[in-house]
Amino acid sequence: MYEILLVVYSVVALALIGMVLIQQGKGADMGSSFGAGASATVFGSSGAGNFMTKTTTILASVFFVLSIVLGNLTSGQIKQSDKWENLEAPAAVTVPADTDVPVADENPASDVPN
Repeated sequence: MYEILLVVYSVVALALIGMVLIQQGKGADMGSSFGAGASATVFGSSGAGNFMTKTTTILASVFFVLSIVLGNLTSGQIKQSDKWENLEAPAAVTVPADTDVPVADENPASDVPN
C-alpha cells in the first residue's frame, strides 16, 4: 500500500509541475488582446485558463492529501536503534588474534653482517 501511494504521489507531483509550467501568466492576456499572440487556442480564449486552473487546484489538493497520508504512515514506523544513541556505554574494541605483520627481534644488531 505504501509503495502504491509513493508511485501515485510521484505521478501527481510530476503532473502538477507540468501543469504549472504550461500555464500563462496573468499579464499574458494583454498581448493577445492587441493581436500580438494566438488568442484562438484549442480551449478558446478563456477556456484554457479555467481548465488549467481547476486541474492545478485538484492536483495540488491531491498532492497535499497524499503528503499528509504518507507522513502519517511513515511516522508510525519503528526506527532502528542508532549506535550513537547510548554514549555512556564503552565502545567494543576488537583486536585480531593473528596478524600478518612480522615482529622485529629484540636484538636487531645480530641480523647485521660484519
